[in-house]
Amino acid sequence: MAKTKKDPTKRKGGSNAGKYKGVKKFCGPAGGAPKGSYPVNTCGRVAAAKSYSRHAPNPAGIKKCAAAAGKKMGCGSSKKGKK
Repeated sequence: MAKTKKDPTKRKGGSNAGKYKGVKKFCGPAGGAPKGSYPVNTCGRVAAAKSYSRHAPNPAGIKKCAAAAGKKMGCGSSKKGKK
């Protein structure tokens, strides 16, 4: 099957759109990327979403969404070993 212009994987920030089966929370649409991109269901994926947000049309939207998802999950709140 040939990919068309409407294919979300061809849009900016959408190279992996639709490849995350079972994931319910995504930040792609917040940054202008296709639905199903920038998953944020784990702390690792929250960090990855922030890191890769530069590829989205609106990186600030991805970062804001990922930060909110991370805060909700308690990502990065551990300060073990730091004084």
